Amino acid sequence: MGPPVAFSAAELHELPEVISGPRFATYLQATGNDRARALALYEWNLDLSAAFIVPLQVCEVAVRNGVAEAIAKVHGATWPWSNGFLRSLPRPKRPSDYNPEADLRAVATRLPTTGKIVAELKLAFWEKIFTAGQDGRIWNAHFAVSFPGAPVGLTVAMARAQAYSHLRIIRILRNRIAHHEPIFARNLAADYAMVRELIEWRSPTAAAWVDRKQAVLRLIPRRP
Repeated sequence: MGPPVAFSAAELHELPEVISGPRFATYLQATGNDRARALALYEWNLDLSAAFIVPLQVCEVAVRNGVAEAIAKVHGATWPWSNGFLRSLPRPKRPSDYNPEADLRAVATRLPTTGKIVAELKLAFWEKIFTAGQDGRIWNAHFAVSFPGAPVGLTVAMARAQAYSHLRIIRILRNRIAHHEPIFARNLAADYAMVRELIEWRSPTAAAWVDRKQAVLRLIPRRP
């Protein structure tokens, strides 16, 4: 637990209103309706959410570049416009589910280069490339090259499935942070370890660099 945080009378009165009643209620519930403790928890959640941006950003860039490299080896440098690749993408089970083919077609229609498209596609797109249907097409031949830091004891199918599972959890965490939702109830040390692991699969050097840059592990024990 971190040290108690002192707030002025004006802060205790006004900040919960700025945060909004329904949003602040989550923090009040977690702190036994103690207004000062709830505000301290909100502030800690805010700091930790900001700290997660650095490893999350590196993770997303590392993963998408690794995936894009593997796709290009199979479908060529202009893969966003390859009908063969587009047809290979998984189909959503429901109309409301994310559709990677529709996303790629929409982005490729308005952007002129593969590099710009890679930067624009949603994290969910890269997550979907780690589905089993891509093992024979992409991953059996290219997983080890794109992700040389993956554990040697894992088969390609096992590593690909683990990457898919991790990315789904990481995407949910990233979306909660992006939408200013609380993350204090999560296992945040496990979240960081998962993010770091995927970075390490792409580059152990990059993972060590992120360890030096990140502030997540320093902030976790300071929860008020």
